Amino acid sequence: MKTAKDYLDSANEDVPKMDAKDAIAKHATGKGVFIDVRDSADIAKSGTIKGAHRVPRGMIEFRADPAVEALYDATFQKDAEIYLVCGAGGQAALAGKTLKDMGYENVTNIGGFPGWKDAGGPTEA
Repeated sequence: MKTAKDYLDSANEDVPKMDAKDAIAKHATGKGVFIDVRDSADIAKSGTIKGAHRVPRGMIEFRADPAVEALYDATFQKDAEIYLVCGAGGQAALAGKTLKDMGYENVTNIGGFPGWKDAGGPTEA
């Protein structure tokens, strides 16, 4: 039987991490797709990364699968560089693992939004 820790450990092994300062530098280049996987209530309270797509973790599989025509989001391209953020890094890791399992290869966990904000990253409401 697996525990939440088992799932998180597996995700952290498969999905590379990037610190906030490096992620902010990447964001500044205008390249890459930044996705906040928190739910809308959490984003409404704190804001998010400027220009980030908002896809709750529970919808990742549906939004990233072109076969689910009614919900697919063309933001998800197999060759895109995808950067995931959440509240503390755990949800981003788990969402990243899901995307990697779905064939997305360039997926990076940039941790929690508070780290981004504290490092001076651009934000929006």
